[in-house]
Amino acid sequence: MEAARILKKFPEVKTVVGKTGSAEIPTDPMPPEATDLIVTLKPIKEWTGGDTYTGLANRMMDSLSVIPGTFFEASQPIQMRFNELMTGVRQDVAVKIFGENIDTLASLASKVGQVVQSVDGASEPQVERTTGLPQISIEYNRAQLGLHGLTVSEINKMVSMAFAGSSAGSIYENERRFDLVVRLDSNYKTSIEDVRNLPVVTGEGEQVPLSQLADISMKDGPAQISREDGKRRVVIGFNIKGRDVTSVVNDIQTKLNELNILPTGYYYTFGGTFENLKEASNRLMIAVPVALLLIFMLLYFTFRSIKESILIYTAIPMSAIGGIFALLLRDMPFSISAGVGFIALFGVAVLNGIVLISTFNQLEKEGVHDVFERVWKGTTIRLRPVLMTATVASLGFLPMALSTGAGAEVQKPLATVVIGGLISATLLTLFVLPSLYVLFFNKSNKMNGIATKTLPLILAIMLFVPAQQSFAQQGATRITLESAIKQAMTANLDIKKTTLQADKFKVESAKTFDGKTGIFVENEDMAPLDPQGIWKVGVSQNFNWPGFYKARKAYLSKNVEISAMQLEEIKARITRDVSTNYYELTYLEARQRLFQQLDSIYQELFRAADLRVQTGEAAGLERIAAETKWQENKALLIQNHQDLLISAQNLSVILNQNTFLLPNEKELIKISFNKRDITAASHPLVRIQEKNVELAEAGIRVEKKGKMPDFSGRVFSQRLWGQKNPFTGFSVTANFPVFSSGYYNNKVKAAQLESDIQQQGLLQVQQVLSADIQNAENERIKNEGQLQFYETSGLKQAEAIIKAANLGYQSGEISYAELSQFLTQSIDIKINYLNALNAYNKSVVNYQYFQTSINK
Repeated sequence: MEAARILKKFPEVKTVVGKTGSAEIPTDPMPPEATDLIVTLKPIKEWTGGDTYTGLANRMMDSLSVIPGTFFEASQPIQMRFNELMTGVRQDVAVKIFGENIDTLASLASKVGQVVQSVDGASEPQVERTTGLPQISIEYNRAQLGLHGLTVSEINKMVSMAFAGSSAGSIYENERRFDLVVRLDSNYKTSIEDVRNLPVVTGEGEQVPLSQLADISMKDGPAQISREDGKRRVVIGFNIKGRDVTSVVNDIQTKLNELNILPTGYYYTFGGTFENLKEASNRLMIAVPVALLLIFMLLYFTFRSIKESILIYTAIPMSAIGGIFALLLRDMPFSISAGVGFIALFGVAVLNGIVLISTFNQLEKEGVHDVFERVWKGTTIRLRPVLMTATVASLGFLPMALSTGAGAEVQKPLATVVIGGLISATLLTLFVLPSLYVLFFNKSNKMNGIATKTLPLILAIMLFVPAQQSFAQQGATRITLESAIKQAMTANLDIKKTTLQADKFKVESAKTFDGKTGIFVENEDMAPLDPQGIWKVGVSQNFNWPGFYKARKAYLSKNVEISAMQLEEIKARITRDVSTNYYELTYLEARQRLFQQLDSIYQELFRAADLRVQTGEAAGLERIAAETKWQENKALLIQNHQDLLISAQNLSVILNQNTFLLPNEKELIKISFNKRDITAASHPLVRIQEKNVELAEAGIRVEKKGKMPDFSGRVFSQRLWGQKNPFTGFSVTANFPVFSSGYYNNKVKAAQLESDIQQQGLLQVQQVLSADIQNAENERIKNEGQLQFYETSGLKQAEAIIKAANLGYQSGEISYAELSQFLTQSIDIKINYLNALNAYNKSVVNYQYFQTSINK
């Protein structure tokens, strides 16, 4: 009601209608603590504020922010309802967290909401309330119940009858029957005290209050429990402002992955508009190639010539250039509507080519056999129709491109793509297509045959540039671990940024005196209407309390020390990341070779099984099993190759390189490890936090010195009219915080609180880092134990299996299929050895990171 009264104060508002919760027969998942306020506006010509729809919505939101404990969000009623019906949420995007425990989900939702709020382009998130519904809890005292001869079911029945009502009979009125319900009057159901004072009839006929038989209290219970596919979930919804959906979701996903706040068994997904966007993008990946293929087929059916169809088809890449440039010019992201615009553009762009080629063919039938004359006459005749076709189509889409009303976010990208593509396609078609026509239809041109053969190849290169780039990456550059770490120390962007930050703090701490010097000129009359007077010329200077500059210099020096330690910590972390990716690449290359060996073995095994089935020596099931194993290994081979590409890309990003990098080592080796006792006290993260504590303490000293008086001084020379020699003088002013002492005291208190915060942060870093060090040591010991098995016996057993299998096969004791199975078992042992060795190397690299120390 209060929100409705605030909204009705706006002169643009006609009516305000609110709906809270769901109806008795719920038609939507509306929680009881949510309200829809449907605001009906007057016609825009009657608005007095001169606002747009967005401006009016922002003013309403500002006015509603004064209501405490509430959250408001502006949306279109139909859009909100459609979002809710299609995706289950009212906002554009939703983060859905799935798990088992309600309290854990509520805590995680709050943390994820803070992450969403920190991302640029995301509105204030609305977290689904799962807890906080007040409930009256009755816990029975069974000893008292037994003393009075009562049971739990009897008490439950009395409470239910008193507050909910119970049927005591029926009343008939003609052919209709009504239940006669007995319950307490509403005046006796107003508070929890009415529950405590509810009289209960005992076995002896006495009445005792319910509070003597049970402990009655008010507790918070679950407000609602939402499920999706049978799993509990909580939703954090938010809208997108000023950015595209994909980039905002990617930023949120990156932050969530970096923070790693979800415990084991809990996971998150994205829903809402982003889910629709992914589905629409997948459909668009099918629609665009189909549209291009249909356009080419229609061109071929029209001209019955592949050569002419390909010439007209060149308008498509030329139109795409203009569409992309138009999106860049208007600073619009690529969206689904823009993709649909490209499909429409491709269909319209070929019209100009159809007009020109048809004219050239008509002139050739009329006896114009010279290609140059045919092109000149044809372009002259069709210049105006071509320009008019593009102009009319562009003007038709112009209102959509400039629209600002409802649906503009869908119309503008589509129209922008079409207009930009038509402009570029028209201009380029008038020059490029006639030139290509002359090139391919000039019979006297010696290069005609070569050009005809190379045109499909050129188009194929244009269409498949991304694929060629991905295969070109196979020519990778080999690099050693030492070289990779050295390049990272000089080229990594994090290190560069931190180094520049350290330089900035050094520059800031070099000079701390910031008082400005003033030059003044004054004139003072000796008497009214007296043109003669006193002239003063001088210099003024402001000074802080002498100790202020020393305190501020100490404060800035702490920043220099912190940035230097941060640089050391980043170098240690980058070294760990480079080493981890380097050994991961070596491991994946070794796995690739083993999977390739397995591929050959499974292929031969399949051929042997197929031959046995054909000769009747085995059933068809043996061939199916062999083929399944072969195809499964192929899938693992492809997956390992993709993992290799991903890991190589990660290494290139860390090293800030555009080249495809692979390790120089061909085989995965075991990292040598020298254990030494480490503690969290000397780690850079702890040292940095200790310096943050010192920085906060230095900030206290700066604020205390800021309370002290500051000074200003003047030195001047004055000349009296009629005097030959000038007079000199000076003045000194001391400024005291007489009326602003509370302001400075609060600044000191705030600085002291900041010091306390940093102290708590130090304890937290020490606690977390100690646990991480212990976990790293435990992980290394676990992986080392598993690796020792393969080093001592596993690999030897694999070699023994190979030797025994070869001897058995040569002596005829085992078949080829059995030989292949033994070889597969041996290679599986080697793959497991590689897995254990890679896990051990990762744990050692991680442990070495915690061995990094900085002395005080």
